[in-house]
Amino acid sequence: MKQMKDKFFPDSNILLYLIREFQDKKEIAITLLEKSPVISIQVINENINVCHKKFKLPDDTMKTHIEVLFERCHVSQIHKETIEDAISVMVKYKFSYYDSLIIASALETKCKVLYSEDMQHKQNIEIAGKNGIRKLTFINPFL
Repeated sequence: MKQMKDKFFPDSNILLYLIREFQDKKEIAITLLEKSPVISIQVINENINVCHKKFKLPDDTMKTHIEVLFERCHVSQIHKETIEDAISVMVKYKFSYYDSLIIASALETKCKVLYSEDMQHKQNIEIAGKNGIRKLTFINPFL
């Protein structure tokens, strides 16, 4: 896997387009995946859950999708500090806990951009913590 110059973090919903029939969105998701993004283990878990429960994909298709994510992405773990940051984001910005955990993971891994279809386009957030002030911009790659 190549080293990233500008780290970015795609939300779970972006990576699910890799296995959907929306060709224009699928192409954008493929382009992002080719740049070796950072994701968290939460993104892996959410992709497994949606593939299995919502899309009802065959097990082999779901497994292949997840293997591609592990191969092409830098996968970060969730730590106590990640959860503490997620709570800070949730309280300050009123996001759901799970969206806040995605945001905290992106901040913890020093990403500057979070690609998401669900969060306000070009919104900037920042949190202060033990590692100083960290900033993140949300971008909807489909706009």
